[in-house]
Amino acid sequence: MPLSANNPDRKSWLHVDKNSDFPIQNIPFGVFLTRDDIITIGTRIGDTAIDLGALHQLGYFEGIALTDDIFLQDTLNDFIADGRKTWRAVRNRIAEIFDSENTRLKNNVKHKEIVLFRLDEIEMQLPVQIGDYTDFYSSIEHATNVGTMFRDPDNALLPNWLHIPVGYHGRSSSIVPSGIPVHRPQGQTLPTGAAEPVFGPSKLIDFELEMAFITTDANDLGEPIPVEEAEEYIFGLVLLNDWSARDIQKWEYVPLGPFLAKNFASSISPWIITLDALEPYRVEGPKTIKPQLDYLQYKGKKSFDINLEVSIQPKGAKESVVSKSNFKYMYWNMAQQLAHHTVNGCPVNSGDMMGSGTISGPTPDSYGSMLELTWKGEKPIKMKDGSERKFINDNDTVIMRGFCEKDGTRIGFGEVSTKLLPVYSKK
Repeated sequence: MPLSANNPDRKSWLHVDKNSDFPIQNIPFGVFLTRDDIITIGTRIGDTAIDLGALHQLGYFEGIALTDDIFLQDTLNDFIADGRKTWRAVRNRIAEIFDSENTRLKNNVKHKEIVLFRLDEIEMQLPVQIGDYTDFYSSIEHATNVGTMFRDPDNALLPNWLHIPVGYHGRSSSIVPSGIPVHRPQGQTLPTGAAEPVFGPSKLIDFELEMAFITTDANDLGEPIPVEEAEEYIFGLVLLNDWSARDIQKWEYVPLGPFLAKNFASSISPWIITLDALEPYRVEGPKTIKPQLDYLQYKGKKSFDINLEVSIQPKGAKESVVSKSNFKYMYWNMAQQLAHHTVNGCPVNSGDMMGSGTISGPTPDSYGSMLELTWKGEKPIKMKDGSERKFINDNDTVIMRGFCEKDGTRIGFGEVSTKLLPVYSKK
């Protein structure tokens, strides 16, 4: 099925600002609560939210094999489980409906009142019920920086890093959408020079600039997914801030890896941008340093040119940009990550989320965490209000944005914005 929704010459009869992340070529998917307190699956063009449940009930998806309630749900899981053929048919149809040359809905005032919402009339929700969450460690710059800090430059990368996409199985219960604040966690840390740990609030809260991909039902127990087929099972991507408590992490991560330092919160952008929408922005990935085993070898362009930015906004002050990076820097791509995740027969389900790992680039201003940007706090960053940051302070808001741009067309992710609150206190 052709990707007619991606036609760069298509214009919408809905208003779209010149630098909008959501032109008619994007057509993301999300879940929102309407002004009538109805939860629905929707999409967005410009600053207009579109109720796909209402659109379907009004007959605009005739000819596409969809169940009556496919969009009348509080998660995208069932829609995602229908597979790429359905995703593509629905995106193409939405593009047709809102094309400037199509008057069917454009001239139907009654239907427009039912289907269309201003952004201030809706409340975005978590787009999928995330059953399983895996976080990878796939930026060679990030892994090298961290290894240099905590080991030595000559042994920055552990022996397995260039051979496998390193990852760990995380938790999904504390993944929240943009706009939901999170609390500073407490836990055990080992103060410098101390022989015994202490308990208390983490003093070194950090962001991790990541992207995450959402999967569909992919394989049976015991069945690997070949690297060349992996993208067929990836629905789309979101921005991910994988919060980290560095002092808790340093004490607990040996021998089994991250635990309380990571499971207190992860924040994602609410609109899932489909892999189809990102098709024009494919690029070559970094050159491999060592030969990879056959099951990880691939053909074609599997990386994506996605510009990324992180800002910190102190309470009552303007935001300050602290990092500019790009998804194309990832050494291990999504296809390799999914192939490796399933090579042992691990089944993948609709709505599973897989984080890229911190995305750091080759220059200091492109590092994807405060740990790197301030080099363990040794080089504080100055904010626009004159204050300094080594890590994230209480009541700071961390904002991540991402977009692709080529030949005059921009496809963006919006933002994931999260405020860090003090340690939770029961009222």
